[in-house]
Amino acid sequence: MAQTSVRVRTVQDACVAVGWTGHRTLTIDRPEQAGGMGLGFNGGELLLLAIGGCYCNDIFREAAKLGMVIKSVQVDVQADWGGDPVRAQNVTYSTRIEAEVSEADILALIEQTDRVAEIPNSLRLGTPVVL
Repeated sequence: MAQTSVRVRTVQDACVAVGWTGHRTLTIDRPEQAGGMGLGFNGGELLLLAIGGCYCNDIFREAAKLGMVIKSVQVDVQADWGGDPVRAQNVTYSTRIEAEVSEADILALIEQTDRVAEIPNSLRLGTPVVL
């Protein structure tokens, strides 16, 4: 089983944090209206980016298995936030794919990728998170 790990550390005397794995980094923050500095992505945005990014990457993986050449992929992800405790609800995503294959082949690729995409499946199947 493959393992992934990331690290998150706050900047000195600020709520802004830097997250990294390997040599790649990103800035994490809260919106200004929530007491942050508005300098980076918040956790909810990162969750939705993980869903969209995973699906986008997996489109290319699944297309390669079928010998398809992908020209472009667009993925839009939305969620409502509510409940007690607050959590993502009504998470939906849509995609648009441009490729040199039939519309039926693109639709089949979209559906196949939805079945195997790791991050959406982690959420759908209720992956435990332990402190």
